[in-house]
Amino acid sequence: MSDIHRVLFVCARNDARSLMAEALLRHADAEHFEAFSAGLVASEIDPRALDSLEHIGIVTEGLRSKSLDEFAGQPFHYVIALCDKSSEQIGRMPAAGERMVWNFEDPASSDRHEPFRHALQEIHDRIHMFIMVKTRP
Repeated sequence: MSDIHRVLFVCARNDARSLMAEALLRHADAEHFEAFSAGLVASEIDPRALDSLEHIGIVTEGLRSKSLDEFAGQPFHYVIALCDKSSEQIGRMPAAGERMVWNFEDPASSDRHEPFRHALQEIHDRIHMFIMVKTRP
């Protein structure tokens, strides 16, 4: 069995996108990846993010908003910024073998129909591509 890779998803507030990414990666491939999420600051979780995850059968128990400070000094294989604000603070993030930026629209301020489900689908698709690339022999 290969080593488990530690992945940290970061967004401005850790209230929706980064939490969804954490839950999706845990659900999709806990064998190869250990997923975490944080915000530049901790915030209250947007209940629509949890509803969207639960709607597709993803376990949300234990998810909580965390500050980036909680992970200070911890090494990660991948640190992935999910919004403009967090990508601007990439230098503040924990050490990582690879840092990436995946910008996703904030569903809380989107005018799309069912923005949280739309964001969840976009994040889901990107995570599945990430898994496919990073676990390829």
